Amino acid sequence: MAFSFSELTVPLLGAPMAGGPGTPALAAAVSQAGGLGFVAGGYRTADQLVDDIAAVRAATSAPFGVNLFVPQPSYVDVVLLDEYADLLDPLAEHYGVELGEPRFGDDDCWAEKLEVIADLRPTVVSFTFGTPSPDDLESLRAMRILTMVTVTSAYEAGVALGHGAEVLVVQGPKAGGHRGTFAPDVRPGEDSLEDLLAEIRHAHGHVPLVAAGGLSSAAEVAGVLGRGAVAAQVGTALLLADEAGTNPTYRAALTNPEFANTTVTCAFSGRYARGLENDFTRRYEAVAPVGYPEINHLTAPIRAAAAFHEDPHGTNMWAGTGYRNARAAAAADIIDSLTP
Repeated sequence: MAFSFSELTVPLLGAPMAGGPGTPALAAAVSQAGGLGFVAGGYRTADQLVDDIAAVRAATSAPFGVNLFVPQPSYVDVVLLDEYADLLDPLAEHYGVELGEPRFGDDDCWAEKLEVIADLRPTVVSFTFGTPSPDDLESLRAMRILTMVTVTSAYEAGVALGHGAEVLVVQGPKAGGHRGTFAPDVRPGEDSLEDLLAEIRHAHGHVPLVAAGGLSSAAEVAGVLGRGAVAAQVGTALLLADEAGTNPTYRAALTNPEFANTTVTCAFSGRYARGLENDFTRRYEAVAPVGYPEINHLTAPIRAAAAFHEDPHGTNMWAGTGYRNARAAAAADIIDSLTP
């Protein structure tokens, strides 16, 4: 029988924070604390994904999930991309690096990752940036692997359910990191998480919904559970966890009063995401085109160099609106503090 959320002792999921903060140790700690941790499969090769799953299994016997990015077509305008690269050149020179190659495809080992899932059979698989094909979802269901798809609108919910998704992760506008929109060239909507939950519940009946986006207190978690969500997914709240892979520059900025706001930007990656507002976002947001993952590759050397030199104004620091509630502690303690 496939996994049921009633098996959790704590109705909390650890968001799969790809790109560093999400580690196997963090996933294992969330699951060990009674929630459901997630291995972040984005930006990982198939072999690395195998190692990450093995590391979680070595640390806990509790259920856990794996998250994958769904392949998507390129939306980049090459003329705008070249113009943006010209604007970024002086900053790259400042950090002593070359701009990255703006190539298409960074999670193009989709088939290989699905083979890893089939071989290793995690309890749950969630998907971001779209929905897998009906055949892929049916294959996973046949393996008794619970399938979840991240959605940001009632329309996307309908598409995901039409393809066979069993659970929807409803992501509101206060979420940190990349929005899970199916169309990356369209700025995400601003309907509140509460309104999205109600709209999707009204349109699609009693499909299990996981609420995500800006949840940083036990009261907020209780609020979405009271609106019918089977669980809440938290990410920003775990950025300062002992087990998180959040780099020192990023960690320091989360508690630095200088960083007083978050902003939704495509300047770092070419895909809309919420993070701490800094000099980079203020300088480039108005001129940055969409185009993921090309722009993500283009800016990668700048971001890495800024983080290395402990310069928080040259790198992305994804965070939801509740980032001021994040605290440094063991993940188990953070999960306990968020439990209603």
